[in-house]
Amino acid sequence: MVLPLPCLCLVLWVENALGKLEDEGNFYSKNISRILDNLLEGYDNRLRPGFGGAVTEVKTDIYVTSFGPVSDVEMEYTMDVFFRQTWTDERNGKKSIAHNMTTPNKLFRIMQNGTILYTMRLTINADCPMKLVNFPMDGHACPLKFGSCEYVIMTVYFHLQRKMGYFMIQIYTPCIMTVILSQVSFWINKESVPARTVFGITTVLTMTTLSISARHSLPKVSYATAMDWFIAVCFAFVFSALIEFAAVNYFTNLQTQKAKRKAQIAASPPVTIAKATEPLEAEIVLHPDSKYHLKKRITSLTLPIVPSPEASKVLTRAPILQSTPVTPPPLSPTFGGTSKIDQYSRILFPVAFAGFNLVYWIVYLSKDTMEVSSSVE
Repeated sequence: MVLPLPCLCLVLWVENALGKLEDEGNFYSKNISRILDNLLEGYDNRLRPGFGGAVTEVKTDIYVTSFGPVSDVEMEYTMDVFFRQTWTDERNGKKSIAHNMTTPNKLFRIMQNGTILYTMRLTINADCPMKLVNFPMDGHACPLKFGSCEYVIMTVYFHLQRKMGYFMIQIYTPCIMTVILSQVSFWINKESVPARTVFGITTVLTMTTLSISARHSLPKVSYATAMDWFIAVCFAFVFSALIEFAAVNYFTNLQTQKAKRKAQIAASPPVTIAKATEPLEAEIVLHPDSKYHLKKRITSLTLPIVPSPEASKVLTRAPILQSTPVTPPPLSPTFGGTSKIDQYSRILFPVAFAGFNLVYWIVYLSKDTMEVSSSVE
């Protein structure tokens, strides 16, 4: 196939243009390499700028784009920052890596007066030593150190104050409500043993569950935190309410047993004591035609046998006897109602718990809970 002459000229012109562009690209790449080589000529990266003269001042600044999360268990925190360094190098050169988004995000800029700007974006995962004595009302100064292995190290401190709204909802409020619920049992009749037992055991188990769940978000430290003290005191109040009912039940049973013994003694057969209210006098006539009458005072309960069946009058006066039974002791009333221990507990337990809360919150909310590491001091 024969191409027309205009088309053949167009093809030859395109090939010539592409050849010139390739030659220019090779020239420019060689030129850039030559320029970089000249910039780094005589540059020793082992020496600081101005070595042997005045101290080189490096200006730094940090722009924090995001902060968190903060781990109490691992005692560390994470943040994204832009870290900028600016210094003046009279040699007007520094070895660097070209900025490219597919590589670590860095920016390197050289000014005309030799000032160098070096910026990098960092995601930092740093340690934060925490002393959790005042947890969850604590604050911490978390350090972040920058520097080289040979020169001054710069340390930045981030002051973090904990928000305790989560712990108020999840820990403190349930503990307070559980203690109040345990004290409701003081108003239940002491004979309602199942109801009061359920109150006591349920509240103790609830406090145990809250204590275990509160420890999940904390590291295993060897000291007690502020929340540990609060939970321990609440557990003591709940357990004391259960012990109080045990004491009430014990003394109630003791009084009931005493009352039963008294009732058994009172129910035994009464002893009758016979006595003469006045001297007994009986007149016995042996015969109506007898010339004498025999009068005899009988002090016995048995009358003599009359020898004659024809006696017209055997007994002129009957003996009068009166039996006096022993009066049984009055039975004790039923032991229902309210125990005195319950009456005192209704006042002492709420007052003591309210006093504890007053002291606890005043102390921890008024003190400075910012924990500063020893390196800061």
